[in-house]
Amino acid sequence: MGKIKILNPGLLSTIQDGGRFGYQQYGMPVAGAMDLHSLQLANWCVRNPAHEACIEATILGPTIEFQSDTYIAISGATIQPFVNEQAINMNAGIKVRAGDVLSFGSIQTGCRIYIAIAGGFDIPELMESKSTYLRGNLGGFEGRALKAGDELEIADYERRLKGVVPEELIPNYSNFTEIRITSGAEIKRFTMDGVKTFLCSVYSISPQSDRMGYRLSGQKIEHANGADIISSGIVTGAIQVPGHGEPIIMMSDHQTVGGYTKIAQVISVDLPLLGQMKPGDQIKFKEVNLDQAQQLLLERNQWLKQHGIE
Repeated sequence: MGKIKILNPGLLSTIQDGGRFGYQQYGMPVAGAMDLHSLQLANWCVRNPAHEACIEATILGPTIEFQSDTYIAISGATIQPFVNEQAINMNAGIKVRAGDVLSFGSIQTGCRIYIAIAGGFDIPELMESKSTYLRGNLGGFEGRALKAGDELEIADYERRLKGVVPEELIPNYSNFTEIRITSGAEIKRFTMDGVKTFLCSVYSISPQSDRMGYRLSGQKIEHANGADIISSGIVTGAIQVPGHGEPIIMMSDHQTVGGYTKIAQVISVDLPLLGQMKPGDQIKFKEVNLDQAQQLLLERNQWLKQHGIE
């Protein structure tokens, strides 16, 4: 059993894992990593279970002191990590020793990095997950974002580090991304011009975006008969359009029900790319059908399985 100490938390660093499933019927959001793919890659490098909790850091990386020897791996946004001011590689298992300090340069592309530690974090699970749900002040480390002076216990590990992530598994991030969608549950509540506007326009992620939802700025989408519906269930990636006509994409901390029309649903394989987008980045949507979305997910899962990531 060892510890790490947070010297500087960066902009927003939280403990996140694969998510809290099975409790939305009680009003509890899934939470979890915004970019599940990168979380899986980081865990793979240090032989953790694929959905083990990592530190998810946003835009500005944290500074961390290790109080025991361990292995770490960093995946996600393109950034230069350093141990004791010496550059290290991303997407690879790295040995660190007691007294070493991990720090980061500026993010070049993407938005979030994932720091995995061999054995994972020794913190309690809440509803079968270690993920932090900030709005509910629960899960993770004391239900909040990490702050300077926090000390987190890390679990024991027995296996050696896995190695380096194959290049073909590492995504390329951009400030302009095409995101694939399927038609939403209330697509008929929009005019044909409204749907055309949605599919043909470029939208920017607003500064009023967070882990709960991405507000998009751009062309207004026209409703056929108002924006309000009887509240119904929402999943990650659902795209609501309130009365003001600008879409909102539901992200990891989204509420469990909502009363606005849903024009589209981001497909599962593109959610990690979406999770790496930041305010000012631009999105264009591309429609695919349900069969195509399912086939893309099947191919992605088989691809990961071939590399031992499940």
